[in-house]
Amino acid sequence: MNDIIELIVSATTWIIPVLLAVTLHEAAHGFAAKLFGDDTAQRMGRLSLNPIRHIDPVGTILIPALLLVTAAPFLFGYAKPVPVAFHRLHPQRLGVICVAIAGPATNIALAIASILLLVWLPSFSPSVNDWLATMLNQSLWLNCILAVFNMLPIPPLDGGRVLTAISPMPIARVLARMEKTGMIILIGLVFLLPFVTTQLGIHLPIFQWLVLEPANALVRLLADIFA
Repeated sequence: MNDIIELIVSATTWIIPVLLAVTLHEAAHGFAAKLFGDDTAQRMGRLSLNPIRHIDPVGTILIPALLLVTAAPFLFGYAKPVPVAFHRLHPQRLGVICVAIAGPATNIALAIASILLLVWLPSFSPSVNDWLATMLNQSLWLNCILAVFNMLPIPPLDGGRVLTAISPMPIARVLARMEKTGMIILIGLVFLLPFVTTQLGIHLPIFQWLVLEPANALVRLLADIFA
């Protein structure tokens, strides 16, 4: 019984940061879209801070659970994308950029809040202190990883949408057509290619290069500023 309780308590140090990170990330997209004239997310009930409205069974539950069970060195997840009618945003290009960066910006804000809470929270019992410190440290890392990952310049990630919005029209059309296939390309590049090359004896840590190392630099930067 004690082992089960310890497992549940340990799991909450990841579950709570994941739910907060993906829920607020997606809600932020919806709030930004509303500011620029599109109320699609509001009409579909996606401006809610209720995590259930944003949970994706695979991205929010299955993938993080598998990473936890397999003791992966990082945790990753995502929520159901908030629906945005980009043609209704005004001004359109600025609206697309602001809607896109609202999610990663929210993750950075959560990372900063995690640092500030680590510094300023009063002391409780040792067990509570350990639990809070673990949860806040994992919240810091998770939110920095999500912010960096989502700003990769590949549609349909947020960085890809920013790149589409600032590109000349011929390039923007090509990038826009990648919305449906971009995630497949991304998974192949970041996860499948390193797996295949590892079987061939070639170490190609693309996720580490593209996400983990920049996220580590972001963590250090935020800690230097706010700790």
